[in-house]
Amino acid sequence: MNLQTDYTSQTIKLNPDYEGEVNATLTSSNLNTGNRASVLYLHGYVDYFFHPHLGENFNLENFDFYALDLRKHGRSLMQHQHPNYCKDIKEYFEEISIAIRKIKSEGNSLFLLAHSTGGLTASCYMNYGKERGLIDGLILNSPFLDFNQSKIEKTISLFIAKLISKVSKYAKVEGVLSPTYAQSVHKDYYGEWDFNLAWKPIKGFPTYFKWITAISRAQKSLAKSNIKVPTLIMHSSGSTKTTKYSKEALSNDIVLNIEDIKRVGKNLGDAVTFMKIDNAQHDIFLSAKAVRDVGFLKMFSWLAKTDFKKKQ
Repeated sequence: MNLQTDYTSQTIKLNPDYEGEVNATLTSSNLNTGNRASVLYLHGYVDYFFHPHLGENFNLENFDFYALDLRKHGRSLMQHQHPNYCKDIKEYFEEISIAIRKIKSEGNSLFLLAHSTGGLTASCYMNYGKERGLIDGLILNSPFLDFNQSKIEKTISLFIAKLISKVSKYAKVEGVLSPTYAQSVHKDYYGEWDFNLAWKPIKGFPTYFKWITAISRAQKSLAKSNIKVPTLIMHSSGSTKTTKYSKEALSNDIVLNIEDIKRVGKNLGDAVTFMKIDNAQHDIFLSAKAVRDVGFLKMFSWLAKTDFKKKQ
């Protein structure tokens, strides 16, 4: 499938926030039929929907496919806004709820599929979101459930972030994100994927201290997580830290620690299944073809075998 010809995007007008006008963008596959199970995809940080093969695979498995560019990300980023900025992760709940209601009016069962920071957002939504009762299952692709730091590093980082963000709400730091991961997936470097470098720069966007505090607060809220629907957590077989590109970047999660994902993830709800994908990258579905094909096969097998009757 082709992103330009096989998908249609529509702007969702949202309530103005502290920066003014706000939009989100809902993209749908042109092969959707409107009368079958659907999937809504949520992207990660410094990210947006650019993966036409993702929707293609769901369509081939008899699912309708939708993707949401959250406010201040990708297609939804407006000139007056600070890219990827939020004060609270619940800011995204408005567009998620609108998208859920729209999709449910056209189809049957609905599943959330979310990557990295989107996985954190989706997990919080499934605990506190207004329309969480309309979701039948949750699929998390390498969710950002904890910072990839030692306890003392996290303590110091959060202390500094809280202190500085109280003085300046838009205070930021450059270079927090290593360009290595983006290089490992972009076709001009070591990957096979094309994406808009204005929306997903190789060096990332500046990281706002206020965003760090919002993420930390969201992660801590999951200590009381009680997600009622079946939840699948997909992760790589290995993780490693690197500041320069090497072949390890093509077969490991170089953004998050898979042990953090497993430690926090097991307590998200009472119906959590873990799925290890050997030699996967941080985004399992952007990994080498043989690896992502295994990921798709295992995910669709889980969807086919799982009982999605909601627990009351």
